Amino acid sequence: MNEEASGLPVQPRVRPADARFSSGPCKKYPGWNISHLNTDFLGRSHRAKLPKQRLKDAIDISHQLLGLPADWKLGIVPGSDTGAFEIAMWSLLGARPVDALVWESFSSDWAKDLQALDVGPLRVFEAEYGELPDLSQVDSEHDLVMVYNGTTSGVCLPDLDWLDADRAGLVLCDATSAAYAMPMDFDRLDVVTWSWQKVLGSEGAHGMLALSPRAVERLESSAPRYPLPKLFRLTKGDVLIDGIFSGATINTPSMLALEDLHAALAWAESIGGREALWQRTRDNFAAIDSWVQQSDWIDWLARDPATRSPTSMCLQIVDPKFTALPAEERQAAIKQMTAALEAEGVAYDIGNYRNAPPGFRLWGGATVEASDLEALTPWLDWAFANYIQTLEGEGS
Repeated sequence: MNEEASGLPVQPRVRPADARFSSGPCKKYPGWNISHLNTDFLGRSHRAKLPKQRLKDAIDISHQLLGLPADWKLGIVPGSDTGAFEIAMWSLLGARPVDALVWESFSSDWAKDLQALDVGPLRVFEAEYGELPDLSQVDSEHDLVMVYNGTTSGVCLPDLDWLDADRAGLVLCDATSAAYAMPMDFDRLDVVTWSWQKVLGSEGAHGMLALSPRAVERLESSAPRYPLPKLFRLTKGDVLIDGIFSGATINTPSMLALEDLHAALAWAESIGGREALWQRTRDNFAAIDSWVQQSDWIDWLARDPATRSPTSMCLQIVDPKFTALPAEERQAAIKQMTAALEAEGVAYDIGNYRNAPPGFRLWGGATVEASDLEALTPWLDWAFANYIQTLEGEGS
């Protein structure tokens, strides 16, 4: 018996060419193949002349591709974006009061770390998933800790115009889901961190730490309030350890992951650089937004259209039959639908983050094809229709 005869929702005919929509690790760039990676430096010391130059080249290319100001420092650090941001917080904060903006899981983690570190006077401004805190509460005399793009809530800062251009405090920005995906006003920031695994779709475990001249000045003039682990030290004798920012990484990097980053950077340059990465991301968002606007059962988790993330696209089910269910049943339903989509080979790893409201999270960074997202949306309709039919059958 076919689906139509059985009364079951009919499966779409077109499938995404690639079902990987995970928000991290993210999909590789189109055409990626491991055989394309340079293996000349595997098994060699990263301190040797040529491997060290290879690390420096990755820093220099990343610096240029992102459009960092020429006088900013950029280094490779361990621990992905988390390691980079922890290093920044431990090393730089304590000289001034700190404001922290919280609107999703990772920004909440940073606020908890700040409380544990006892960096001094701390104010936390928090908003529920789907919203931004009141940005007007931020004091320009204070240091500021924030994310640019809420990876687990899909809420993104629309701009940085609300930050005083001549503020006294430093701005520490976790930009792991924003770097390379959207324009960023670096003149309003002092520390920017990200990982290789997000918008560029490279391998995880390594983070990037970018410092403005004001951040370097703070490092060299204000000692941390507590002893730093060796892994976190950016200065020696009150002077910046410049080697970290010229290829002498703090601990042993993966030379294979480094080559994967080089391949991703080369791909990005080949398609037109950061403007092309931004455009691909915008196209991906448009593919999902067009479907959402025509749907009566799904909506964006971010309430304000200006704050909807084009990379970490978080969606909530608004159908009354679904919203009437207890939270644990809604979460179980999401798992049921995502399992069905995975079994069909059309979408992997698109469930909401564990601390987020029940829903879907689709990665829309530059390595994803808009055509794959367009092909996915009928399957999302199919999965939901199947679930509702099951739900109604149980209630009859």
